[in-house]
Amino acid sequence: MLRILRYLKPYAALVAAALALEFASSMAELSLPAMMAVIVDEGVAAGDVPLIWRTGGLMLIVALAGVIANLTGGFFAARTAMGFGKSLRSKVFSRVSSFSLRELDRFGTSSLITRTTNDITQVQQVAFMMQRMMAKAPMMAIGGIAMALATEPKLAWVLLIVIPIMAAAILLIARRGLPLFKSIQTKIDSLNRVMRENLSGIRVVRAFDRVEHEKVRFDEVNADLTATTLKVNRIMAFIFPFVTLMMNLTTVMIVWFGGRDVESGAIQIGSLMAFIQYATQIMFAVVMVSVIFIMVPRAQASAERINEVLDVDPEIVDPASPVRPEAPKGRVEFRNVSFGYDGAAEPAIRNVSFVAEPGTTTAIIGGTGSGKSTILNLLARFYDVKDGAILVDGVDVRDMAQEDLRSGMGLATQRAVLFSGTIAHNLRFGRDGASDDDLARAAAIAQADGFIAGKEGGMSAELAQGGINVSGGQKQRLAIARALAREPRIYLFDDSFSALDFKTDARLRSALRKETTEATVIIVAQRVGTIRDADQIIVLDEGRIVGRGSHAELLASCGIYGEIVASQLSAEEAV
Repeated sequence: MLRILRYLKPYAALVAAALALEFASSMAELSLPAMMAVIVDEGVAAGDVPLIWRTGGLMLIVALAGVIANLTGGFFAARTAMGFGKSLRSKVFSRVSSFSLRELDRFGTSSLITRTTNDITQVQQVAFMMQRMMAKAPMMAIGGIAMALATEPKLAWVLLIVIPIMAAAILLIARRGLPLFKSIQTKIDSLNRVMRENLSGIRVVRAFDRVEHEKVRFDEVNADLTATTLKVNRIMAFIFPFVTLMMNLTTVMIVWFGGRDVESGAIQIGSLMAFIQYATQIMFAVVMVSVIFIMVPRAQASAERINEVLDVDPEIVDPASPVRPEAPKGRVEFRNVSFGYDGAAEPAIRNVSFVAEPGTTTAIIGGTGSGKSTILNLLARFYDVKDGAILVDGVDVRDMAQEDLRSGMGLATQRAVLFSGTIAHNLRFGRDGASDDDLARAAAIAQADGFIAGKEGGMSAELAQGGINVSGGQKQRLAIARALAREPRIYLFDDSFSALDFKTDARLRSALRKETTEATVIIVAQRVGTIRDADQIIVLDEGRIVGRGSHAELLASCGIYGEIVASQLSAEEAV
């Protein structure tokens, strides 16, 4: 918890101001019972009306000053806590944005969402409470004990009995609750995961009539979270009744033993009333401490989860002295590249070597799991290679700044990702400065201009989150248009033609060939018709290159390619 509070450093001045005002407010509260005792014991007893007016007026001024200090301190504490939460969310988001796909897989999407929202909210609340209760409670407790002892030391034994009992009980309860708070955050992760899967896959759930199954699955994680939360709340619920009981017992003890001393004249009424007020303030301080002990364990668990994210050193980082190609044109070279995913028994690709020259199209084909998409992920440096090297314009991608590397690439994936906003906003995602003419040309090449024109508003038509208001083929065409609008040196198409009909596919490839005469194009595809005109076709099988050449050359020399062609085309079409 203390480690994460280092992010409060930019707000040190506001924190200091809030603590100073809380101190002033506490001093005002502590001085009021003493003034009341003066009025009762000296003013009323002696009939000194001027003393009563003077002391009463001073009490009003002190009380007003305490209220102002309390309100202002609360304002500063709120500003600090909100700023702290904002800063922390930005740091977590930035760190997650720098993660490689391997690190994202390690945490999981639902857990990262929980850590960025719920966990930070828990820590933010404690940051606020620290400046209010955590600062005020010790002041009130210590100051109240000192003033009580100064007022009536004869009754101090009551406090010496009560306070240790309360402190021990609260510590015991909090110790039992701490492990459960950490468990709650993990169970919130599970709840978010199930909810996210159900919402994103709602069409599949309904198509397979699994709505009731999903309800049962959600109820299980929901009930698990509820049971754990109820268990920890039952434990923590003992704190407030126990504190209330101790407060009432303390008051009864003070009145009982103090009343006997008042009767004998050993204690004055005003002093007894002041002592009761101080005891009450001390008890309230203990109540504040109990609230802290409820919130801090959960915030501690949340802080540990946030630190787990912030402590990750991203696997993929920019080099200390990035290298830029002298004459960037888009030449891509794989040199004996091998790579395997964490936990996989076999490497995804092994000893892959090829060159993709500017102005040419390189196609990659193979069976499911042969490593086709892995090649594009490595080229875009979403992962780093295990062995070998990937060079772009003669420079190892690990020696280049990620921004320099990816600024020269345009990527379109099979599962097109679109963002809420207008069509134009999505097409400009890769290049903010693209003009309307640039967008229109990119849409025309991607064969998307027809359906865009048919939408109300054209380029200004709104897309729903994830592009759910357009078809799969329209999504892919918009994703291809987005890559074209970027005007990169290297085009990466990861099976991004799969949802297109054959006629649209042919027109798009024809238009694309004219547009990319100076660029490097790498296409991953399952359909032979999409890649048969490529300058170079690479055939993968179990992560190895088993064939390389043109369509005609591979038909004659590569049996696996021949099998793929035979499964899709007739003998006449294959030639």
